[in-house]
Amino acid sequence: MFNEATKALLDGTNYPVVATTNADGSPQSSVVWAKRDGDTVVFVTVQGRRKERNIRRDPRVSLSVFDLADPENYVEIRGRAEVTAEGGRELNDELARKYTGTVFPPEPADVVRVLVRVVPEHITGHSA
Repeated sequence: MFNEATKALLDGTNYPVVATTNADGSPQSSVVWAKRDGDTVVFVTVQGRRKERNIRRDPRVSLSVFDLADPENYVEIRGRAEVTAEGGRELNDELARKYTGTVFPPEPADVVRVLVRVVPEHITGHSA
């Protein structure tokens, strides 16, 4: 489903912006670390944050990522997100190495990292 240009954007250290919908219908967006997993996109958030609560209530999301070296090279991926607690902390460590080159600092045991998988339904942009 992803073409080579989209794969390159997602495999690079470009920062995606994830948009969700608040309960009142207003938009909520945030910058995340993410990676491609086959033809899906995965990222991590902390359980209980607005992004996670919004996705559990309404799984429709939009994820936009542009090339830091060429901002006109971008892709928007609209789809549905699935949340699971399995693998969240491990993915967070992997993404920290991808984006910063180091491991993620230790967190308190009560911080639960959840893995979010975006299954694309529509892809658009100059890289699509």
